[in-house]
Amino acid sequence: MPFLSHFEELRHRLLIAVISLIAATLVSFSFTQSLLNLLARPIGGVEKLQAIEVTESIGVYMRISLLAGVVLAMPVIVYQLLRFILPGLKPNEKRWVALAVPSATLLFAGGIVFTYFVMLPPSIKFLTSFMDIQTTLRLSNYMNFVINLLFWVGISFETPLLIFILAKLKIVTGKMLLKQWRIAIVVISVLAAVITPTVDPVNMGLLMVPLIFLYFLSVLLAFLA
Repeated sequence: MPFLSHFEELRHRLLIAVISLIAATLVSFSFTQSLLNLLARPIGGVEKLQAIEVTESIGVYMRISLLAGVVLAMPVIVYQLLRFILPGLKPNEKRWVALAVPSATLLFAGGIVFTYFVMLPPSIKFLTSFMDIQTTLRLSNYMNFVINLLFWVGISFETPLLIFILAKLKIVTGKMLLKQWRIAIVVISVLAAVITPTVDPVNMGLLMVPLIFLYFLSVLLAFLA
C-alpha cells in the first residue's frame, strides 16, 4: 500500500484500541472502590488516608479506573497493534501473533502482581518509617505513587515480548543482545532507579533482579525467533 494507506490503517487500529480502553475503563467503574480498598491495604486500609482537596477523591477514583481499564483492554490494544504489522508477516510468523496477545496480558498482569506483593510492602515501610517521623498519608499522593509503580513495572515486564517481536522483524538478534549484556545491566539499573520511589538499594534490587531475568529471557526468545 502507499504511505497514506498505511497511515490510515494505523489510525484505524489506534482508534479501535482507544475505544476499547474507554469501554474497559467504564466497565471498571463498577469495581473501582474494591480496587481502592485493595491498594490501600499495605498501609492499613482507606481509613489511614486523608483527602484535603475537593476534587482529590474523584481524581484518584478516575486514575484507578484508568489503570484497571488498561489491564482489561490490554489484549485488544496489543492485538490491534499486531494487526497493523500482520500483512507484512509470513504465514508461519502470523501464528506467533496468537501467542503474543495473551502473553502481553499475562506479562503486564505479572508485573502488577509482583509489584503489589513483593515491591510495595517494603517500599511503603521504608518511606513511612524513615527517620522515625510520623507520616500522614494523603490520598492522591499515596495512590499516585502506587499506580505509577504498578503501571511502569507492568510495562517493563513486557520486555520479552517486545524483544521477540523485534527479533521476528530482524531488527535485533540474540547474538547482538547477548554481546551487549553489560550495557543492558547499566540501562536496567537506571530504569530501576527511575521507577522505584526510594533511593535505597533494597528496593532497586527487588526490581533489578526480575528485570535482569527478563532481559536474558528476552535473549533466549530472540534466538528462538
